[in-house]
Amino acid sequence: MQKLLFTKDGLQWTIGKGQSYRENSVFRTEDTAEDFVAAELNEALKAPARKIEVISAFNHFTMMPYGFDNHDLAYKLISYNAPVNADTEELMLAVNKRYHVQFYYTLPKEYYRAIKARNIPTTFNFSGEKFLQQLSSAKARHQVHINLYPTQAEFFALDDRRIVLYNNLDATSEVDFLYFIMFSVSKIGFPVKDTQFVVYGELSGNETFLSELQKFAPHVKVAFQNEGNKKHLMF
Repeated sequence: MQKLLFTKDGLQWTIGKGQSYRENSVFRTEDTAEDFVAAELNEALKAPARKIEVISAFNHFTMMPYGFDNHDLAYKLISYNAPVNADTEELMLAVNKRYHVQFYYTLPKEYYRAIKARNIPTTFNFSGEKFLQQLSSAKARHQVHINLYPTQAEFFALDDRRIVLYNNLDATSEVDFLYFIMFSVSKIGFPVKDTQFVVYGELSGNETFLSELQKFAPHVKVAFQNEGNKKHLMF
């Protein structure tokens, strides 16, 4: 099994298990070529695998109620959140019946075609839907679940386990993540002192985020974090 996670300007992947387990993470910088991630994807796909599981965390998405079926509007709905190009982006759908939501999201067609060209069983999903599958239970009425990536963060705000808000944001600093999340919490009327914050993901690279969050919020729980060099791929 090969697992691929696409984030802002990045690709993380794992393959195998036990002693054969391997992983790698690459991120485009100012010094790398425009097609750096595409080239790294092609290299990663050379590894022998019987199945591929793909997660897209790109913030080209929209969340709709489960059952919404006017698919012709999908690109337009996504465009309210981020610029989208139907000629270069493959449209996909991810459904979560438990929370009664679905996500339209896109993956660059260049990546999609390279993966499909392997001609082996492949599943695609959106990070928001995958995150919903992994939410740790919390007793508090107001909950904010935060998943951290190296240059990205996504979060759900829940009121009695009902989704009030989901967002996925790119940022260059942990302070940006924290400011946006706390601003959003205030806008939806969640009292910080009574809200349970549950954090997942890349904490070894976002220590400032956690320490600063704990200064504002009395109820912070770490549900899952990357360990050492092992990255959090949401699998």
